Amino acid sequence: MTIQDLKNKNLLLFEAISGSRAFGLATETSDTDIRGVYYLPKEDFFGLNYIPQISNETNDITYYEIGRFVELLQKNNPNILEVLATPEECILHKHPLMDLLKTEDFLSKLCKDTFAGYAISQIKKAKGLNKKILNPIDKERKSVLDFCFILDGQGSVPLKKWFLENGKFQEKCGLTSIDHTKGTFALFYDESQTLGYKGIIQHEEANQVSVSSVPKDEKPDAYLFCNFDAYSTYCKDYREYWKWVEERNENRYNVNHNHGQNYDSKNMMHTIRLLQSCEQIFKKQTLQIHVENREELLDIKAGNWPYEAVMQKAETLIQSIEEQYTISGLQDYPDTQKSLKILIDIREALYL
Repeated sequence: MTIQDLKNKNLLLFEAISGSRAFGLATETSDTDIRGVYYLPKEDFFGLNYIPQISNETNDITYYEIGRFVELLQKNNPNILEVLATPEECILHKHPLMDLLKTEDFLSKLCKDTFAGYAISQIKKAKGLNKKILNPIDKERKSVLDFCFILDGQGSVPLKKWFLENGKFQEKCGLTSIDHTKGTFALFYDESQTLGYKGIIQHEEANQVSVSSVPKDEKPDAYLFCNFDAYSTYCKDYREYWKWVEERNENRYNVNHNHGQNYDSKNMMHTIRLLQSCEQIFKKQTLQIHVENREELLDIKAGNWPYEAVMQKAETLIQSIEEQYTISGLQDYPDTQKSLKILIDIREALYL
């Protein structure tokens, strides 16, 4: 089933403009997002062809089957609550049965987890992006040798520097483990390469050092320490960083890079908006979609706020939400029995 099928078969129950245009945050470059609700033909719903959601390729047009829509409302999903609370001027089509679903019947204390919880996850994501922008990782991947050091008196010398200063090569080395130590090895050197030493690593991508069989009468040339924990952390950071580089939206990244604030300003604008919506839910027990601070939010989106100032505003809003939560008169959870009855009534009316 396609979006066009929904329209051709008159299956739409609700259709509205959503996103930045509904929030009052659209600019001349903003896309037009569409969200809606549909019902399935009787034979599909009662048969084996239940389709909970239909979207276009870019996901800027998405419709939810009425059952899935109510299920997400019961979970206080922010996106779905915002669809239900769409301002009249943004509604393109509304079946009279949709009037049975009222936003105030679903708002509950669960919104602290769904609205603020999601916003907090985005703040953590923004902090991660901040770290990635400020601490780029070279494309040339380090090897475990870069995390090895030769013990030298009361200090240590990087292994690669020790090799250079002493004219030695890792392939001619042999390591043996030292009991009761972690990451520390005795290092032996075989200039002639006749003793069968394996070298410190056998290839550049090795995640561990190699140990060799060493004659008992051999004396170590040095003692080596390998910081495996630091190497493991580096490998994780390397994978995450270059995965981010590969997947990032270059146009959006360039905007963030150009304004120089080292965070995803568009993402943080919506995070602040979401926190403000959550605060309003607990203060006024209502969900207002159209923002009252358009200029402030667009200022954040433009990157005119320092990273620290945006984070401080977010922290202040989170604290306010926590305080309002404790005194709120909202129900703890949506009345699922009531909404289930409404859903059944809607289905019965549609399938008469």
